[in-house]
Amino acid sequence: MADTVAKKIKVKDVAKELNISHNDVIAFLTKKGYTSVKTLMSTVDDEMMRDINAHFKKEKDSAERHQRKIAELKETRKRTTDSKVKEEEEEKKTKRETTIKQIEKIGEPEIVVETPPPTEPVEQPPVVEEPVIVKSVEIPTPQETITTKEEESITSPLEAVRAGRGTQMRGLTVKGKIELAKPKKADKKTDKGAVVAPVVSDADESRKKKKKKKKIPEKGVGIKELLVEPDEEVSKKKKKKGKLRPYDIDEEEVQEAIKRTISEIEGGESLISTRAAYRKKKKKEREEQQALIEEAKALEATKLRVTEFVTVGEIANLMKVSPAEVIAKCISLGMMVSINQRLDKDTITLLADEFGKQVEFESEFTVDVLEDTPDDPSTLVPRPPVVTIMGHVDHGKTSMLDYIRNTNVVAGEAGGITQHIGAYEVTLPSGKHITFLDTPGHEAFTAMRARGAQLTDIVVLVVAAEDNVMPQTIEAINHAKAANVPIIIAINKIDKPEANPDRIRQQLSEKGVLVEEWGGKYQSVEVSAKTGKNIDLLLEKILLEAEILDLKANPNRPARGAVVEAQVDRGKGIVATVLVQKGTLRVGDAFIAGVWSGKVKAMFDERGNRVEAAPPSTPVQILGFDGVPTAGDQLIVVENERIAREISLRRQQLKREQDFRQVRFITLDDISQQIQAGVQVKELSIVVKGDVDGSVEALSDALMKLSTNEVKVNVIHKGVGAISESDVVLAAASKAIIVGFHVRPNLNARRLAEAEKVDIRLYSIIYDAINEIKKALEGLLTPTISEEVVATVEVRDTFKVPKVGIVAGCFVVDGKIARNNKVRLIRDGVTVYEGTLASLRRFKDDVKEVEKGFECGIGLENFNDIKVGDIIEAYKMVETKRKLN
Repeated sequence: MADTVAKKIKVKDVAKELNISHNDVIAFLTKKGYTSVKTLMSTVDDEMMRDINAHFKKEKDSAERHQRKIAELKETRKRTTDSKVKEEEEEKKTKRETTIKQIEKIGEPEIVVETPPPTEPVEQPPVVEEPVIVKSVEIPTPQETITTKEEESITSPLEAVRAGRGTQMRGLTVKGKIELAKPKKADKKTDKGAVVAPVVSDADESRKKKKKKKKIPEKGVGIKELLVEPDEEVSKKKKKKGKLRPYDIDEEEVQEAIKRTISEIEGGESLISTRAAYRKKKKKEREEQQALIEEAKALEATKLRVTEFVTVGEIANLMKVSPAEVIAKCISLGMMVSINQRLDKDTITLLADEFGKQVEFESEFTVDVLEDTPDDPSTLVPRPPVVTIMGHVDHGKTSMLDYIRNTNVVAGEAGGITQHIGAYEVTLPSGKHITFLDTPGHEAFTAMRARGAQLTDIVVLVVAAEDNVMPQTIEAINHAKAANVPIIIAINKIDKPEANPDRIRQQLSEKGVLVEEWGGKYQSVEVSAKTGKNIDLLLEKILLEAEILDLKANPNRPARGAVVEAQVDRGKGIVATVLVQKGTLRVGDAFIAGVWSGKVKAMFDERGNRVEAAPPSTPVQILGFDGVPTAGDQLIVVENERIAREISLRRQQLKREQDFRQVRFITLDDISQQIQAGVQVKELSIVVKGDVDGSVEALSDALMKLSTNEVKVNVIHKGVGAISESDVVLAAASKAIIVGFHVRPNLNARRLAEAEKVDIRLYSIIYDAINEIKKALEGLLTPTISEEVVATVEVRDTFKVPKVGIVAGCFVVDGKIARNNKVRLIRDGVTVYEGTLASLRRFKDDVKEVEKGFECGIGLENFNDIKVGDIIEAYKMVETKRKLN
């Protein structure tokens, strides 16, 4: 015990020896009052050891018994394994000896290997070599010999040798001889079983050694340590078992319980697996759904949802391109359009395709009701031709129509220019009828002319003989050609002395219009609207052209027509000029025109006379619209008012949706484009109100054309009728100005405008409106800042003044220098200083300015390096107003 203490036994060693936990030992020692013992690495002295042995005596005895049993078990296992190993080795040895003896009894054929003579001549005399006899004896390895009894019964080594003997007995053919380096003669006394081999070099021996496989030692059997229960614990368990009462086991109940348990386990597993599969399936479905939604969104971005007959401006806004691009594309496709012109279905589809978009037309409610049905040829009767008079402004279109109608329309037009489209019916002396459409010639009325060309059968192109073929004349030709309408040339004003009809014919031929006199297909007449010369000849040619066209229509069917013009009359309300194209329009008919429905309350001709029925090719003014229709809308008569109202409501809803889609808020992309362009776009918002729809459209179109990269005209609202309070409220909210064309504000609107400080501008001539808005836009343009030199001063002497610095004695060579002018000091053509004047004196007095030819004293701000001969240049910055191109 003294030895163990001397070695400083630790708590962990004591615990291991007693086969108990070190925590129990520490707890016991702490209880006894040994405070030095805290961890399993703490040392234990003699006194502590005595206490531990006394307290844990039982544990020590049981641990010793346990160790003895384990030692005995290990000893017995070792003895048994050693005896088994010895037996196996002896068995292997005997088997190896028996196989060797069997092989020796069989014997092997001798293999003679002759070496060929050397091919190259050798200096030394040739040595006669004896053939080397090699008797090969195959000694099987221990691994081959150790086989199971079953394998031995199937094939023995002897049989294997006999099987292979057949191939070896044939012998070998000698192909050549190998020269061996100094072969030793085989000893005659060697045994038959010995192997005579040639001398092998050191390199070969080392190679063979490398090839030898290492012997794998056999693995020993592992011994598991068995824990033997102490005798006391075993006896306790036996006592407990003895107390248990015997219990009869029912086999059926056991089987049922087993089945129930198995089914519960399987059911639980299947339930878990089905839940997981369901979740996986749902997740996959969600992902597929999301992918479809994303794909639909991408497709939706390229789709345009429009109703038929949207304007160029609206479709440009929907496609997020400028209207100028759309107009340019239309012109390249051979269509002359304006920003407010309505486009048909085919044109919209074609344009969208050009810009890489898809069009989806909103299907109208009960569209089949409005579908046009072709007429039976037997029901068709001749109808009067519809003739549109077109030409450049002030070429005498309305004057010529006046002569035909024997009235004075020009006197009623402001400024003597036509600003409304007029539809008139003329009865000739022969009793035949011709319907005339008079279109404005001013450039602002492009849309009106285009509409007139689409409604017409024949175009009369009026050109003044004393003038030239003007831009609007060319435009009218293009409109007529686009509508595929025959043209009759009326060369007007031939009564004037400076008239030159041949020059007009030549200019027309250059534009692709060759008259009949020059071998072309277009008829031409030289007329004078003032004297009435050849007007009857013009009417004859119109009737001749109409006969060739063979114009017919069915009067006995529901009417269909086109709205030529619309306006709000103070006494009558909404009045629209309609040209009936098919059927007969009667008072009391329910109709739909654009987004508005109505019922014909009354009809008037162009002179204000009441009309009960309007046959085909008759222009009439209609009362009974719910709202102001747009010029160009198709008027269709339906069965009753209910159907008309339903269609109207549906169309209004679609219009509202489309207007909502038109609203574009400024985005970061727009701002970045402006920054890249280096221009901050300024907007002039305008509310346009007019007496008729066509004029409002034309004015809006003309104003929007004034827009440039820097300033933009934004028509936020346009409408027909007097300027109302709602227009003023809208203008006040949008900081817009109101432009009234042939209309005036009512009293309440005027008062509200004064209170809200809204500017209302009223015009009767379109030129004035355009020019004033142009001036307003020029005011929005950033002025050009330029530099203007006001004086040139020469330095003739310099003076040093205490506390001030250098003062230059100068002479004003040119101009007039002022105290507040900016100056620059120039020396030998190089600017040395640029700044302001510190002082300007004449003799001893401070002065505001010094004129040419006078001397003065000049001090420069924070600069003293002034020398004789320097030039002082005085200048000022001037802001110049810019003009719109």
